[in-house]
Amino acid sequence: MRTLIKGGTVVTCAETFKADVVVEGERIDAIGAAFSGHFDKTIDATGKYLMPGALDVHTHLDMPFGGSSSSDDFETGTRAALWGGTTTVVDFAIQAKGQALRQGLDNWHAKAQGKACSDYSFHLICTDLPENVIGEMDKVVDEGVTSFKLFMAYPGVLMVDDSTIYRALLQARENGALVCMHAENGGAIDVMIKQAVAAGKTEPKWHALTRPPQMEAEATHRALAMAEVAGVPLYIVHLSAAEAMQEVRRARDRGVKAYAETCPQYLFLSYDNYLEPGFAGAKYVMSPPLRPKGNEEHLWKALALGDLQAVSTDHCPFNMSGQKELGKESFAKIPNGAPGIETRLLLLYNGGVNTGLISLNRFVELVSTNPARMFGLYPKKGTILPGADADILIWDPKKQVTISAATHHMRVDYNPYEGWKVVGAPATVLLRGKVMLENGTFTGKAGDGRFVKRYRPEFKSP
Repeated sequence: MRTLIKGGTVVTCAETFKADVVVEGERIDAIGAAFSGHFDKTIDATGKYLMPGALDVHTHLDMPFGGSSSSDDFETGTRAALWGGTTTVVDFAIQAKGQALRQGLDNWHAKAQGKACSDYSFHLICTDLPENVIGEMDKVVDEGVTSFKLFMAYPGVLMVDDSTIYRALLQARENGALVCMHAENGGAIDVMIKQAVAAGKTEPKWHALTRPPQMEAEATHRALAMAEVAGVPLYIVHLSAAEAMQEVRRARDRGVKAYAETCPQYLFLSYDNYLEPGFAGAKYVMSPPLRPKGNEEHLWKALALGDLQAVSTDHCPFNMSGQKELGKESFAKIPNGAPGIETRLLLLYNGGVNTGLISLNRFVELVSTNPARMFGLYPKKGTILPGADADILIWDPKKQVTISAATHHMRVDYNPYEGWKVVGAPATVLLRGKVMLENGTFTGKAGDGRFVKRYRPEFKSP
């Protein structure tokens, strides 16, 4: 299949220029002008941007949690991702306590194989790393899963102690993997939750009030201190609080290779959403929680200055009906998570690029190039260059969209941004040269996505 995309403006993390793009099979073949010869398909991109397909390196598809499972599986979730311009997801496989690392990874391969519409890879969540298991990390890395996630929250479920964290960091130093950290002080938070419930404080807002920003900042500091001593890079996932951002900056000032992502919910929503009437605040129960109004200004500044490396989603949707309502009697029983895999680019472009808070090139860097670089997929993905996978997002900067649960493609019965009007959206999406979305029609199918092995990235000082 030979495809010509003509008349568009190519946008990478560093350059913006008018050019045509030739796709040969699954790869980008050439970038230039006035191409001749036979083409099986020609796409007119006049007035549109040609960007590398986005990568979402923080998703939870078909994930058991809180007595339920996230409502999007690998078919529905990756289809929604493509509708939003994301061509590759990196999901979290989970090692259950007492289980071999390999078994956790095999379970997630089984969930995704034959179902994923987009390309995909995995991080591996480690919940149990005794001496006879920790060496398995090396084998996982050799198989192309080059990142691990550890939790400092959710005691008794996912949380590991500091000795486990430090030993994992030392092992990552040997095998070249990147450790991702959910940084909240789970022990202290657990006490606050029990105290609130005992006092009859059970409304959704107490989810946020029992997870104060100081607990995120403390855990961030502690995790980065351990990484500093171990001499390895560390990636803080879903950073939400200005206080935690300051800890990342301080670590960098000491020479630590400290990296972090944030998510759209922390840029556009706030604690005020928990105060919506009735049980509606449950829509926003996620961890870390939404922060007080004004916190988002610090995160936007961090995005603009390069203090944050990526914007991911932490997509972990639960329906209000039958799932979130499990916590009607207590916030502590509300499944943690919210949808976002489809709306990430819409929100960030409209709220960041259209307002001048970030540049168009920075947008590409945050949603595509940096995630590809940090997680061992660049330049196969994350850029528009000859030889790269032809994951191409043709973006219409004038397209208007109203976000709504009635029209989104995520398998969840609400949208946190219901009724929001945005300008700028995907017009056409290609995955390895195949048109997956065109003219408002999804043309891909389950099984189009492939597992992508990742290499060990080399980290430079931020």
